[in-house]
Amino acid sequence: MLRDTFDQVAERYDRARPRYPRPLVEELARTAGLGPHSRVLEIAPGTGQLTVPLAEFGCRLTAVELGPALAAVARRNLSAFPRVDVEVADFELWELPAEPFDLVVIATAYHWFDPGKFVAKAAAALRPGGHLAVVTTHHVAGGTQDFFDRMQRCYERWEPTTVPGFRSPTEDESATDTGEFERSAHFEDVTVRRGAQEITYTTDEYIDVVLTYSNHLALDEPSRQGLLACLRELLETRHGGRVTKRYFHELITATRTGT
Repeated sequence: MLRDTFDQVAERYDRARPRYPRPLVEELARTAGLGPHSRVLEIAPGTGQLTVPLAEFGCRLTAVELGPALAAVARRNLSAFPRVDVEVADFELWELPAEPFDLVVIATAYHWFDPGKFVAKAAAALRPGGHLAVVTTHHVAGGTQDFFDRMQRCYERWEPTTVPGFRSPTEDESATDTGEFERSAHFEDVTVRRGAQEITYTTDEYIDVVLTYSNHLALDEPSRQGLLACLRELLETRHGGRVTKRYFHELITATRTGT
């Protein structure tokens, strides 16, 4: 499965993947009332991009990560937080503990799960009045848009699943469908908060980032090297070896009902 590919590049994933904007983390903590009394379950934490800032609130946190290499890096990053446990397991098969959680959170991984099954199991993990939080990350129009328009030619040549003429979506076009949460009898008060951040990369840093994307990792070696060479040449010859990328984040929260 494509979601298994991230474990092959755990160190690069830790180095290159963007962290979450501080206002998003603080809003999540405020909504969930995070503190030393809180029990938190994080699903698919990667190497701890969200786990570390959540752990800083002093909560008791269990992180369930599918990839053993990713989990090992996460444990290293979280070594200063003795109240955090990182377990290697598939959340869909993981046995829930008897004591419920106050918050269940998943960041930039919800799309890998069957929505109905995920929402049902998340509900089962929560106490009544607890919160489910889903953080999404979308690649949207903005930043050095001229580069992203031009790079389409690289993808059309080297990545066979590329849609001809593809252009970066707007933030409005990227909004997540929250119907699964709104239709669930287990949740109420579904709220969405949105924001964006822009990050500037050197050529090497940008290549590092794209080499953490599952579709790039799944390419055969000649295609992957051809794509990377095309991107590198475009960045170096037309954009001075620097590119700014825009990320659009959503914080979707819902409150567990008593049913």
